[in-house]
Order: sequence, then structure tokens, then C-alpha cells
Amino acid sequence: MSDCLFCKIVAKEIPAEIVYETGRALAFRDVNPQAPTHVLVVPKAHHADAAALARADDGLADEVLKAAHEVAVREGVTEGGYRIVFNTGAGAGQTVFHVHAHVLGGRALTWPPG
Repeated sequence: MSDCLFCKIVAKEIPAEIVYETGRALAFRDVNPQAPTHVLVVPKAHHADAAALARADDGLADEVLKAAHEVAVREGVTEGGYRIVFNTGAGAGQTVFHVHAHVLGGRALTWPPG
């Protein structure tokens, strides 16, 4: 989508601090981190939210989740624990409507979040 912020990051039209990339997923640091490690993992193909990603039914959701775990490994947060969050819909806090997983770690993460 031509007006999608994350599509522009995927296309490298907008700079981002990329930390990991696969053939179909891209991971980059959140510009407004909520934890010492806060990385966003997006599919390179545009899907509006987690429900749309699940409907894609071509292994893409699996690849995004595996990329999120690899980011956690590379960031060194697997031993202490980390969170993977998909916000789906404005009411859940989604502000960019290109599905993205938040990988959060590096500090104690309370529950419920928010």
C-alpha cells in the first residue's frame, strides 16, 4: 500500500534500524520503545492486522512468529523472558494498520499490560 508507513519501511523508502530480515519478514526497532528491547516484526506483504495475517494461510504467520523469536535470541532476552504482542484493531491499541508483532523484553513485564 502506497500510504502505509510499514510498507514504506519495508521498501526502504523510510529509514529504520533494521535488526533482522528474512525473505518475507522484516524486524526493526520501535521509535517509541516501551521496554529496553522493543522491536517490531512485520511481514513484507501488507496485511492489515493479525486476523488478516491468519487468513493469509500460506505460512506467513509462522514466519513472522519465528522471526520474532529469532529477534529475541539476537537481542539476548530469551533467558529472562520476553513478550510477543499483536494489537488487532484500534480498540486494542493498533495505530499502524500493517500487522506487526511487538517483541518486548529486557525488564520485568507486568500483567496485565498497559
